[in-house]
Amino acid sequence: MTLQIIGAGFGRTGTNSLKLALEHLGFGPCHHMFEVRDNPAQLPGWEAAARGGAIDWDRIFESYRSQVDWPGARYWRELARHFPKAKVILTVRDPDQWYDSVEATILPLLASRGKLPTAHLNALIEMADETVAAQVFGGRMTDRAHAKAVFRDHIAAVQAEIPKDRLLTFDMREGWEPLCGFLGLDAPGIPFPKTNSSKQFAEEEWKRD
Repeated sequence: MTLQIIGAGFGRTGTNSLKLALEHLGFGPCHHMFEVRDNPAQLPGWEAAARGGAIDWDRIFESYRSQVDWPGARYWRELARHFPKAKVILTVRDPDQWYDSVEATILPLLASRGKLPTAHLNALIEMADETVAAQVFGGRMTDRAHAKAVFRDHIAAVQAEIPKDRLLTFDMREGWEPLCGFLGLDAPGIPFPKTNSSKQFAEEEWKRD
């Protein structure tokens, strides 16, 4: 199995909804940060990546057909090179709405490192803090203006570097049609998934014991 879809969009741009959509369309399993959360054996590979070590992408994604969200999105350039036949989906969102969601979800989670109920979750948050807050946002993820600038620059970089015929810039509000058109599939006759809202994230998704 090899990656057929690379999700280059930042977390909180509808990545879990895209995960569910891709799995419904036959591109599952789809890798997401929740996979690292729920499978402790995955964490050492991502910790090594965060430290700048050599990464065996085939091994990390050996059971997956697609990838979205952090930590994979941090390495979109490397993944696009390593899986040259994979299509790239860049999920986007209004920058202010995106940062509002980050403030309500990711930032409180990062601030809780060392206080979560298991050693695995605390180690995962340490990895995410290095991979995302430090390396992507330069340690300034709590600076709204800076974070929004990084978000916009990331979108521009992906759009500039990935060939147009390989890339879909996708807003979740557009639903099935652009996604299925990009993948050469018919749109399902069911509503497009909408999940992992800020409220769900805070109240459900990270309460693990």
